[in-house]
Amino acid sequence: MSTIETALRAHGQGRSELRRLLHEPSAIIGGAIILFFVVLAVFASYLAPYDPNAPDWMAVRAAPSAAHWFGTDDLGRDVLSRVIFGTQASLAAGMISVTVAVFIGLPLGLVAGYFGGLADMVISRLADALLACPFLVLAIALAAFLGPSLENAMVAIGISAVPVFVRVARAETLVVRTEDYIAAARSQGLGHLAILAGQVLPNVLAPTIVQATLTMAIAVLAEASLAFLGLGQLPPAPSWGAMLDVARQFLGEAPWMAFWPGLAIIALVIGFNLIGDGLNSALNPRH
Repeated sequence: MSTIETALRAHGQGRSELRRLLHEPSAIIGGAIILFFVVLAVFASYLAPYDPNAPDWMAVRAAPSAAHWFGTDDLGRDVLSRVIFGTQASLAAGMISVTVAVFIGLPLGLVAGYFGGLADMVISRLADALLACPFLVLAIALAAFLGPSLENAMVAIGISAVPVFVRVARAETLVVRTEDYIAAARSQGLGHLAILAGQVLPNVLAPTIVQATLTMAIAVLAEASLAFLGLGQLPPAPSWGAMLDVARQFLGEAPWMAFWPGLAIIALVIGFNLIGDGLNSALNPRH
C-alpha cells in the first residue's frame, strides 16, 4: 500500500470516528460541561463579579442574595467569584498532571511491550510497585514530600498516574506487535524507532486518549483532596478543595460555602467521565 493510500485511509477512518463521537450523547454532554468550565477558567477575570480574595467584613457568611448569588465565606469573600477562579486550579491539575503522566508512561509502555525481555521486566515491576500503593495515598505522600503548592500537587498526581498509562500502552503494544503489518515493516528494513513511531504508536493512541480523559476526572478529585489537606493550592488563592476545608467548620450556619464548590467538583468529574465514555465508544472498534 502506498503512502498516499495509507494517508487517505487514515483520514477516512478519522472522519468516521469523529462522526461516531458526534453521535454519542455522553460525549456531547461531557464536552459541553468541560467547555463550560474552560470558558470559566479562561475568562474568570471578566466573569467573576468580585475580586476572589477581597474580604467584605460587613457581609461575613452572608446568605445567597442579589449582591452575592452564591453567598460569602467566613471572611466575606464572594463564593461565586472564588468558585469561578477555582476552576483554573482544578482544570490545570486535571490536564497538566495527566499530560505529564502520558508523556512519561506512554513511551515506557511502548518500550516494555515492543522489546520485552529485560526492559519489560524492569518497567513492569516498577509500575507494579507503584500500583501496589493506592493512587491517592501515593499522591498525598509525594505532595507532602515535595511541599504544598499547586505545581507540586500536579507533579505528585502526574507521577502517581504514570503506572496506569504504562500498563495501557504495554498491553496494546503486545497486541499490535504481533500484527502482519509490523512484520512487513521489519522486512522492509525499518528500524525499531520508525516502527514504534509510525506503526505502533498510532494504534496505541486511541486507548491512551480514553484513559487520559478518565484519569483527568481522578486528577480533579485528587487535587481537591490535596487542597483540602493543605497540600495543594496555597491560600488565599481560590481552590475548590481548600474552600471545602474551610466550609466544613460552618456547615450548620453557612451550608452554601460547601455546596457550590462541591457541586463544581462533581460537575467537572462527571464531564470528564462522560466524554471518556463517549470517546471509548467512538474509538473502540468493538463498539
